[in-house]
Amino acid sequence: MKKFTSALLIAIACFIYADTKAQPPRFSVEHFISDTGDTLNYRLLFPDADPGRKYPLVIFLHGSGERGSDNDAQLKWGVMNFATDEMMSLHPAFIIAPQCPAGMTWSNFNRTNASRAMTLLPTPSKPMELVIALIQQMKKNESIDTSRIYITGLSMGGFGTFDAIERYPHLFAAAMPVCGGGDTSRAASIAHIPVWIAHGSEDATVNPQFSVDMLQALMQAGAHPGFSMYPETGHFSWLAAYTNKPAMEWLFRQRK
Repeated sequence: MKKFTSALLIAIACFIYADTKAQPPRFSVEHFISDTGDTLNYRLLFPDADPGRKYPLVIFLHGSGERGSDNDAQLKWGVMNFATDEMMSLHPAFIIAPQCPAGMTWSNFNRTNASRAMTLLPTPSKPMELVIALIQQMKKNESIDTSRIYITGLSMGGFGTFDAIERYPHLFAAAMPVCGGGDTSRAASIAHIPVWIAHGSEDATVNPQFSVDMLQALMQAGAHPGFSMYPETGHFSWLAAYTNKPAMEWLFRQRK
């Protein structure tokens, strides 16, 4: 009887695994080619779209460890929280997860090792330039609610999130940078954008003070940012940030 039960359990497990593997991926595999011939790999989640409605657009910027050209690694952390049954039911949206090529970055700041101060350089990085061009294409071709374009990212993507809103302050309705940082001298230019900043208090990879500096600069500029400093949390603060229901609900409430 025990052998039969074990065999039955194994068979059921194999069936479930096979059925799961047979499920199509929720994020389609896409490639954006710019007018100059540059390519940006990205994954795209479609809402259960009613053609008569317009939907939010969320840009998700991954961290440095997910750079490359496989167009898959960027799904490893964080972004799948937007693709759960619950989130897709409560907050249907277009979700774009681009992949930054190896050796490149989302942001283009000038920073010295001796100081936390960063200066936004005049031109965007090539990956950021392509992300913005992709957003413009999506606005033309899909049912995008242009008053609800959001951007978020973790680690390298957290810096990229600040870069994006500081460089394009009239494009985004809200931002959620996770364990990142930005140019504090630009705080006044983005004080009108709702921002929720998240970081781990014990982050040994990205100094939490980067987030604190931006929080203080935004408050001094008259903004009222959300802020989550997760205690006893290291660099993986995105695990808490993207399962923080109040923060996620806040994000989808924002409109320009």
